Amino acid sequence: MIERRITVVGAGLAGALFATLLARKGWAVDVYEKRGDPRLKGYEGGRSINLALAERGRHALRLAGADPAVMSQAVMMRGRMVHFEDGRTALQRYGQDDSEVIWSVHRGELNIALLDIAERAGVRIHFHRTLSGVDFDARVATVVDERDGGSHRFEFQSLVGADGAGSALREAMSSERDLGERSEFLDHAYKELEIPPSPGGGFRMEANALHIWPRGRYMCIALPNDECTFTVTLFLPKEDVPGPGGTPRGPSFASVRDGRGARALFEREFADASALIPELERDFDANPTGILGTLYLDRWHLGDRAVLLGDAAHAMVPFHGQGMNCAFEDCVALAERMDATADRAEAFSAYQAERLPNARAIQAMALENYLEMRDRVDDDDYLLQRELEHRLAARHPDRFMPRYSMVSFHRFPYAMAFERGKRQRELLVELTRGHASIDTLDWDVVDATVLAHLPPLPDEGWREDA
Repeated sequence: MIERRITVVGAGLAGALFATLLARKGWAVDVYEKRGDPRLKGYEGGRSINLALAERGRHALRLAGADPAVMSQAVMMRGRMVHFEDGRTALQRYGQDDSEVIWSVHRGELNIALLDIAERAGVRIHFHRTLSGVDFDARVATVVDERDGGSHRFEFQSLVGADGAGSALREAMSSERDLGERSEFLDHAYKELEIPPSPGGGFRMEANALHIWPRGRYMCIALPNDECTFTVTLFLPKEDVPGPGGTPRGPSFASVRDGRGARALFEREFADASALIPELERDFDANPTGILGTLYLDRWHLGDRAVLLGDAAHAMVPFHGQGMNCAFEDCVALAERMDATADRAEAFSAYQAERLPNARAIQAMALENYLEMRDRVDDDDYLLQRELEHRLAARHPDRFMPRYSMVSFHRFPYAMAFERGKRQRELLVELTRGHASIDTLDWDVVDATVLAHLPPLPDEGWREDA
């Protein structure tokens, strides 16, 4: 019988979690990471957008024994706190009550917690090792030591690529076989800023919410951190968008070039946020401008030699808060498949068949949520449909569940949530057409429509726990 040994490329969130899941099942796991140990040098990640942890992500953390450590640093978010242009604010709850919430976690703190847990499970992590080449036929990989430039070779049985959207392993696999890779980038980019704690050490805004300033073609969001700060993210078009007469339709990173321009923008469009960001100019000038895109692959593995998971296989825009949750779900699925059979090619193929359609679905939903967050959360029709959505969820809990709930508070497959969500949205549009309030609806007609068009929700135990 083949020795249960695996080599992981990348010790980020997905790599550390996947390694832990297999180590806890008795596998020998080595992880190679190009960065230094963040526990010694501080976090050196790329994107530092705060992450939204949802139920499917927490399920994976529970299986790895990591949930208590992670949740000790998480901040509850009950819903979106919408900051309207006229200065009003309104909380749009994600779910029915505090049992249906998501959690804000800091990427760096989460990575450190997962590395600690991985090493306690017996995972061997090799830092400062950048993958530079792979001989898939000989099953030998080469890494370069980032400290002295020295080259090291090691043998492997199978490689798992958890090294992010710029995956070196994916590049090596692509030289062996066309993976059907393509990327689509948004015409928007982002810049991160920070709201510090109040002089007394507390939060300067409502702590248990994701704050959002929707302004049509652009927006600003803020997520809470456990040290009572908020990570603020400004999303703008990369270039000016011409309007009538050639006048730009709004701000862009082409017109807002420096901290001084950013302060003027905030004073004009996000005045209540501007007052809370004393170092706005410095943050804007010092922090990089991030890009936003979606990575699609048609193939995630090379026989039994290599397989990809997380962003290395399906990077997505962050607007549904599911990138990490989806990656963690990949980890669980791949670990289950590998532990169930000694045939690695069969395990990798079954994993791809299960996860690729679900990845495509959440990628599509993330793009849809991007439009919803910046342009619809303050729209009257949207608010009316959302009110009906919550009413129907209460009247028909066995048939009608908001798509957001299916995605964030449950573990229904993303593909199922995507398709069922389409049907439900059509019903909401149809039932609210011509109405300004749900109080004028004929509830007999509404109930009959739901019963006629939505079958009962399936049993949520769609896949047994590992």
